[in-house]
This record gives sequence, structure tokens and C-alpha cells, in this order.
Amino acid sequence: MMVTRLKANSEGKLAKQICKVVLDHFETQYSKELGDAWSTTRNILTSPSCWQYAVLFNRFNYPFELEKDLHLKGYHTLFQGSLPYCPESMKCYLSRTPDRMPSERHQMGNLKKYYLLNAASLLPVLALELRDGEKVLDLCAAPGGKSVALLQCAYPGYLHCNESDSLRSRWLRQTLESFIPQPVVNVIKVSELDGREMGDAQPETFDKVLVDAPCSNDRSWLFSSDSQKAACRISQRRKLPLLQIELLRSAVKALRPGGLLVYSTCTLSKAENQDVISEIVNSYSNIMPVDIKGMAQTCSQDFTFAHTGQECGLLVIPDKGKAWGPMYVAKLKKLCTM
Repeated sequence: MMVTRLKANSEGKLAKQICKVVLDHFETQYSKELGDAWSTTRNILTSPSCWQYAVLFNRFNYPFELEKDLHLKGYHTLFQGSLPYCPESMKCYLSRTPDRMPSERHQMGNLKKYYLLNAASLLPVLALELRDGEKVLDLCAAPGGKSVALLQCAYPGYLHCNESDSLRSRWLRQTLESFIPQPVVNVIKVSELDGREMGDAQPETFDKVLVDAPCSNDRSWLFSSDSQKAACRISQRRKLPLLQIELLRSAVKALRPGGLLVYSTCTLSKAENQDVISEIVNSYSNIMPVDIKGMAQTCSQDFTFAHTGQECGLLVIPDKGKAWGPMYVAKLKKLCTM
């Protein structure tokens, strides 16, 4: 299978290879769904040297010296003071130019000082509006970045991190161990339940539920090293919305009346984003969309948003100087019934 070779980056690392079968598939779909915006988005997605990485500080082992260094290098804080819900305890720094710090190694007994991530992945965390003492479910939690971010925002009374895949679950446990101290770990439970069964196992238990669903994962799929596996993924892609809907139905069951549910993916696909949320909203009389357009308005300096046609849904698309995303975020509320 033909692949397109990228130029090696300035550090002399081996060039990544774009899987042509995936790029052709995305070209057909996203040129229709995104229109003119797809050209820029494609250029960013296919140019890893343009990608940016945000630095989320760990409040349980705060890196004061690193903070000074980042200020000197021109990094700035994300979100601070710009959103109705953005706790001071959550500090995330980013640079407007491509710059990646080295990842910290996992060491038993030593908490890491920071977590590298796509800045857009913090939007679903903030949309959840976690408060101290609340019961929260992270239904598809591995590798654990959003669980770590949630704990930067508040001290939940109970945090249930679920991951059905055993290998990914081990990754999740190691992430939590690397960032969260023992007293806080005591309120965290990690399970390996099929997320579609969680609602029946713990009905109306949680104040907040995050469903960061399995999805097409556009960035990684574009660089699939096995073209045959990539072709198989594409052929099976149409099955993903059904899985996502089933996970959301389970999440709705697990959510208490009055609670909030946030759904997110890292794909541009309308079928896995807007269409999934529309199916859920149209299926339940007690599930209401929550308007989050204001989040896009206040974050426009750091993110580029595509039109979704939904007040409850945002889509971050990679852009020049704002190479964050793809990230779709939607917010729903479960009404109290008489």
C-alpha cells in the first residue's frame, strides 16, 4: 500500500508516514462535512512538526520552578479567568509555537509534576463542572488524562474510573499512581466493566458522568503503520456510532436525576459526534441539551471551532497556530421527573 512520507522534523527523528488509504477516506468524508476548513485541518493533521502540546500541572506536586521557566519561554495559561467554571487549582500552560517538553518517567513513590496533552481534551473536563464532594464516573477512562485533569479541578467524594480493556486499564492505574497521592486515591475506584453494563450495575448513582468514547481517533489513524489494519478499521468504522450510543444509554442510566453528562470524542466525524447526540436527545424525554456556545466564544483565542449546528455541541478543529483537536464535546442534563 502506498504511503506518503513526511519530512523528518528538525530534531532528526524518523519521519512518520501517512497511511494513504486513511487519508483518502478522510478526504472524501471531511471535505463534505467541513467544507473549506478541511484543507487547513488536513494540513495540520498531516504535519506532526506543527502539533502543539499543552502542559497540565499536577497540583499534588506543583512544579514552581518549571512555572518560572515556562513564563520566560513565553508560555501562557489556558482558560484562566475566561470561563464561568475554571478552578484556580487547574493550571495548564501552552505555547503558540510547536514545542514539546520531554515526558516524565513513571517512578514508584514519586508523583509526576506535569502531564502533556492536547489542550482541547480539557474542554470536556471543564464542561462537566465538577464540584467538591460529588460522585463522578469516567466511563471510558484510559489512559487517564481526563481523570487526572478532573482531580485538578475538585476533590470528588467518589471517582469511578472504568476501562473495559485490561491492557489499557493497567495504563490507567499507572497514570493515577503517577499523579495522585494516597489520601486522594482512597476515593478512586478503577474497574474493568463493559461500559455498556455500567448503568444497570450502578443506576442513578453519579452526579456527573464523562463519556470520552472510543472513536475513529483521526490523528493516530492517519499514521497507521499497517495499511491492511487501517483498511479494516475503516470498514468497521460504521459500527462505532452504535457502540457510542450504547455507552451513552448506559451513562444516562448511571446518572442521577439533575446530573450532568458530557460526551467527547477525538474525531471530526459527524456520524460519531452530532448524530450520536441527536439520537440520544431524541430518544429520552428527560435528557436535555445544555447550551455551551459560550465556551467557544470565550476560548476562541486559543481554539478554532467548526460549526456543529448544535447549541450543546462544540467541535475543535486543528488550525494554524492553534493545532488542537480534533475534539468534539457535548453536554446533556438529566431532568428530575415527578
